[in-house]
Amino acid sequence: MRRIVFLAALAALAGCTAQGSSPPPQSASEPPPEHWAPEPEQTRVLDEAEKARLLAASGITLQWIDWKHRGQVNVREEGGVVRITGSQVQADGPGRLFLDGAVVEIGTGYFQFDGTVRIENTPDAGRVCEADKLWHFAVTQNRPYWRLREFEWCDGLTDYVDIYLPGTKP
Repeated sequence: MRRIVFLAALAALAGCTAQGSSPPPQSASEPPPEHWAPEPEQTRVLDEAEKARLLAASGITLQWIDWKHRGQVNVREEGGVVRITGSQVQADGPGRLFLDGAVVEIGTGYFQFDGTVRIENTPDAGRVCEADKLWHFAVTQNRPYWRLREFEWCDGLTDYVDIYLPGTKP
């Protein structure tokens, strides 16, 4: 009888996990995660031309590191989900920018990104800013990049994180 009850409970748990509707398991003493969202089944695309531009993005910068020497950005589509991984490393110092996550929606002049943005050791040594949440990037004032629209998200400093449109030069 115990075996049947155990197997039924295990099957129910497997069903919840397979559906992706439950957050990652936690112990009873742990607080709930600050940000948790299921992986999108696919990126919502409202503008196919904007999706093509994003897939061909040509770099990433954080103003504290360098606008002239861009970091690498990898935008790709995996099973209907557009994913972005990018980083920039300060040439003559310890500054670092890193982002990784999934694009939830792409529209004309913007995209929504669900993932991690991390800034380390810039503009001051020891500064570390990291958040895993839903972010909004947009092209404004005909600039050649999508700019992160949450400017003072960490400690009151304004961080300009830019992902460049294809074909733009530093």
